[in-house]
Amino acid sequence: MPVADEIYRKLNEAFSPDTLEVVNDSASHAGHSGDDGTGETHFNVIIRAPAFATMGRLQRHRAVHAAIGADLMGRIHALALDIE
Repeated sequence: MPVADEIYRKLNEAFSPDTLEVVNDSASHAGHSGDDGTGETHFNVIIRAPAFATMGRLQRHRAVHAAIGADLMGRIHALALDIE
């Protein structure tokens, strides 16, 4: 399963978001630091979910990272988050 699909599945299950977009931006970083040649290292996520309403910015980021999980996070070089 592509990494973007794994991220999407995990975040959807964890937060039942109103909006969820996962974009693989790895091609924009080909040859840069962190590019391992797989084409699955750099991602942008836009997520909107009621669960984030009472959380501060750091709590939101930690919650997303926890939902994605350590194993998958270890395979990602860069994860840009737009969370509300």
